[in-house]
Amino acid sequence: MAENFENHDYNQDPNPPALGQEEEAMSEVSEGTFIEHSEAVDASAEKQEPFVASPHLHPTTPFHYSGRGCANSPVEGGDEKRPPQQALSDTPDGVHRMQKFILYETSTRYYIVGSDSQDERYRMLKIDRTVDPGELSIIEDDVVYSKDELTQLLAAIEDGNLAHGGLKKRCAMWGILGFIRFTTNYYMLVITQKTIVAMLGGHYIYQIEATELVPIITATSTKKADKNPEEARFMGIFGNLDLTKNFYFSYSYDISRTLQYNLTKARESLKNGLRPSMTSSADYNEMFAWNHYLLQPALQYMTNTFDWCLPLLHGFLDQRKISVFGRPVYVTLIARRSRYFAGARFLKRGANDLGYVANDVESEQIVSDMRTTSFHAPGGILFGSPNYTSYVQHRGSIPLYWSQESSPSVPKPPITLNLVDPFFSAAALHFDQLFDRYGAPIIVLNLIKSRERVPRESLLLHEFTQAVNYLKNLLPNKDDIIYKAWDMSRVAKSRDQDVVEKLEETAEDVLKQTDIFHNGYGDDHPIQLQRGVCRTNCIDCLDRTNAAQFVIGKRALGMQLKALGIIEDGYLKYDTDVSNLFTHMYHDHGDSIALQYGGSHLVNTMETYRKINQWSSQSRDMIESFKRYYNNSFMDAQRQEAINLFLGNYIFAKGQPMLWDLETDYYLHHADPRMEKNKRSYVKWWTDSHLEKMEIPPVVSMAELNNRDISFYDEFWSEYYRPKALSAFPKIFAYRMASTAKNTKTPDGANQDPSPFAVRSSSGDKDNRRKRRGVKILDPTIDLSKQIKRLSLQRWLTDANGGQSHHSHENNLKYSLNLSLNDSIPSIPGAVSKSDKETLPPHLWTMDQIVHHSLNPSVSKSEKAEYERYVTHPLNLPMVPHEGISNPPRAFVDYLNSGSPSAVANLSSTAEDEAVYRSFVDAADNYIAGVEDMPAKLRYKAYQGYVAGKGFKQLRAESLVKG
Repeated sequence: MAENFENHDYNQDPNPPALGQEEEAMSEVSEGTFIEHSEAVDASAEKQEPFVASPHLHPTTPFHYSGRGCANSPVEGGDEKRPPQQALSDTPDGVHRMQKFILYETSTRYYIVGSDSQDERYRMLKIDRTVDPGELSIIEDDVVYSKDELTQLLAAIEDGNLAHGGLKKRCAMWGILGFIRFTTNYYMLVITQKTIVAMLGGHYIYQIEATELVPIITATSTKKADKNPEEARFMGIFGNLDLTKNFYFSYSYDISRTLQYNLTKARESLKNGLRPSMTSSADYNEMFAWNHYLLQPALQYMTNTFDWCLPLLHGFLDQRKISVFGRPVYVTLIARRSRYFAGARFLKRGANDLGYVANDVESEQIVSDMRTTSFHAPGGILFGSPNYTSYVQHRGSIPLYWSQESSPSVPKPPITLNLVDPFFSAAALHFDQLFDRYGAPIIVLNLIKSRERVPRESLLLHEFTQAVNYLKNLLPNKDDIIYKAWDMSRVAKSRDQDVVEKLEETAEDVLKQTDIFHNGYGDDHPIQLQRGVCRTNCIDCLDRTNAAQFVIGKRALGMQLKALGIIEDGYLKYDTDVSNLFTHMYHDHGDSIALQYGGSHLVNTMETYRKINQWSSQSRDMIESFKRYYNNSFMDAQRQEAINLFLGNYIFAKGQPMLWDLETDYYLHHADPRMEKNKRSYVKWWTDSHLEKMEIPPVVSMAELNNRDISFYDEFWSEYYRPKALSAFPKIFAYRMASTAKNTKTPDGANQDPSPFAVRSSSGDKDNRRKRRGVKILDPTIDLSKQIKRLSLQRWLTDANGGQSHHSHENNLKYSLNLSLNDSIPSIPGAVSKSDKETLPPHLWTMDQIVHHSLNPSVSKSEKAEYERYVTHPLNLPMVPHEGISNPPRAFVDYLNSGSPSAVANLSSTAEDEAVYRSFVDAADNYIAGVEDMPAKLRYKAYQGYVAGKGFKQLRAESLVKG
């Protein structure tokens, strides 16, 4: 083919040919010419699975898009150009999301081929590699190709570039995360490996397993860029943010928003004749899209940006299954970490001047009855399935101007209030944002300490209480903010109060105020909306906050199961399969958040606050405390640099300080006061529309929308069931999911109550939790043989579960006290005798008892009988009969007879073998006589002298004398 399509300059040609015309001109190419590229596309499916950077300017208001309802329109202040929602009439073929991509490269361009989940529709994206540094040229092809047409197109590109190295496959990928520029050229960040972690409504959610940063320059320019030390250092900092840990995305479900928002927005869109935004990533919540900055170049130069690019969620996501007598119920826990004011623990405290708080995390638990998969109800009622419920909680740092200066020499740095604001403007912005996202009321659960010897947390308690009281007194309805302060740490250390019982009471009050979200339609399945949210905080929003959120979430889980008709009572007991499963989920949830913010796992877990397994829990807590201290002291600065670079808080500019030269990143997270145009009122600090009561639009049936197929509105069927894929059960996500059904047998193999709501142990009973531990004084005149049961050896062996049997704390105190009494008062009548002492466990013996037992070993009758049975067991085994073997194989008989003396005597050797052997035995002492090569002969002589004990220097001197 005469024309080189790769080197065609589309920028200079006023009428560039469309790719459809290119494909028409290439129709003469044989289908088999480039079939290897077509096969590469299919093979990858089986594996599973000029923009100039400007300073990142925050808007003057923290609100961009409403997060709680559908009636609110976007607020000014967004800094990106997003595509509008498509009308249903604009997409006559329905929804076809691209989910598989192949990156090809030539000497001057990148080609990205995208295909849908069924490998029926293909599209192409071109990226020019020859543009000037700092520029980006992307050509998006709107033509949809078939598999044969794509093969011909790739073959034509291959033929047009044979003189320049041809067309090569760079990698298979699963989506584009965006584009970033450090000092000169752009890089494209792509997903190369992923794994399924959850499924909602037939839409899969994935976690990133591997990424690749692809430079958008030619191979020659790449070598020059490698020599740039500043570029290399920026890339090193960028790589410090591990994108394979707790980063998630989805092709067809908006995970940046809550289920309540997605379903209400979908209903509103259908009512207005628009494509449901839940099936598109264009309406993502930029607060939780961590690659929002990386998407800006794509939004500027691409028309259908989110056909190729994916918003990225950071936080935590887990999904597990409750099996209720075979009825599957999925529990999904999603934590969304805000990208605003994000960073490490001691470097990000309190709030900035835009109302964003540190460690801002939105936690949502979704409980769904999976007898039906989709969000749609029977009868063609779109997004009206009553099988889905959810509940949302929020955590975040105290919205005041405060900080802590980390120091390796001070484990607990003092807390400093940096600015005393009598109008609490940062807190006002923060609570107005919460009203916008969740509605009213906002329940503030403050768990910081109230009394301390050296005031630290208590300094913030007084200031935060004053701030909340000031703000709520100005509201039209003072009950829109409910404030509850409770010193959880003090209660946990007391003996006469129960932390969990107090949290259960708080959880009940919270859920009466907010309710849960339960989707539905009509009078038979009335819909419930969650109005408001519980905002929980301690000083770090980690340990105490996670425990409190777990208890509130457990109570909400009971209400969700009741709403689905699973249980009659909305209360779940502890130590059931359901409670244990939910506890593990929240423990992993808290660990992930703690690692991201504090650098270690949770220090205090639910076991700590329930006061079970205290000995093992205490040692673990100490280790995690040390890890957190180490990371905060030595690793936080590196993590903060990586976060600032990835989020676009820092953008390289000539003449400005480098990222690693900044003494503080304060100015990267706070707006320039000179750019603030309109200041908010100190009295009317809220937005009226944010306090309006949320409503959900009615459902829309397919009959009202021309009776089109369900796939026209939601492509869940082909994504979830994959009708053209051949798979096995171990590869199916629903089969591999953790479930309560796997815990239906006891350690001894016996069946137990199959109900996941049956209590498995009594460690969580109220009576046992409230039993006070103390020292029991024993009467030394009483014969302990009547009180203490004889202990067997099996008590100290590992049980069937791999754990060790432990005595209660009270029994240990009894034994210890008994030993001390017997040692000090040996002549008391009726005291414990020597034989009684020997019944004590070995770890409580005195030194005299250990010596006596070693010199006079003894075993019980039962142990003796067991040992004799073990020793004589092989003697009682029946011998294997051998008389029944007839016509054994000849080779086996020869093998058995080869060891007999007669067989060994008949062994003989050939003359050739003897000659070879004698040549080795009769070798001359001068074994280098036959070596002809002079260098080889010198090496042999050197080695011969080395064996004789001569050094290499001496050998060198002798050779020079002889020479």
